[in-house]
Amino acid sequence: MVLYYILLPLAWLVFHIGFRVHTVGRENLRKVQTKGCIIAPNHVSAIDPVFIVISRFWGRRMLVFAKRSCLRSTPCSPGSSAAAARSACAVLRMSWRSLTGPWRPAGRGRLCSSSRRVPAKRGRFLPPKSGLFVIAAQAGVDVVPVRIRYDTPDGKMRLFCRVNVIYGEPMPAAQFAMESRRDMKVLRANKQALLDAWEQLK
Repeated sequence: MVLYYILLPLAWLVFHIGFRVHTVGRENLRKVQTKGCIIAPNHVSAIDPVFIVISRFWGRRMLVFAKRSCLRSTPCSPGSSAAAARSACAVLRMSWRSLTGPWRPAGRGRLCSSSRRVPAKRGRFLPPKSGLFVIAAQAGVDVVPVRIRYDTPDGKMRLFCRVNVIYGEPMPAAQFAMESRRDMKVLRANKQALLDAWEQLK
């Protein structure tokens, strides 16, 4: 836990030297009505989660989670998707701030999820994964849409480029409630709602 708060200022410094990070709408995080929340950004490059963490900067420790297949090229050894989902729900329900150290009650737990984006020349987002909404429904938390936009000709990350991190209005927990574990109608509606939210963040 202490290491997180040591590395956070260092990451902020390094990434502000390498990029021109511009944050918009951070005050929307104060509008979250649940004990914890999921921050749901689009995903352009592998270091996108770092921009989310440093754009929010200080506060309760953030946890980043992604689909298991996204971690296959990393040295870590993730568990099953079901176990990851259960852990994520536990963090959000009980506001545990750490998955790597002792699990102790804290204040407002926040998780950062991510989705993917197709190449900029096609100009549209790929649909987010259903797991995001399943976890939000089971944990009963708000989802905050975030758009990461690189000001480059092709929309891809380049060293020293301007990086816009734009926070949208929280999506209320009530809209993720499902009658069954995987209510496809609700999942499709929420996927489209998040896609629309990303499109509106410019």
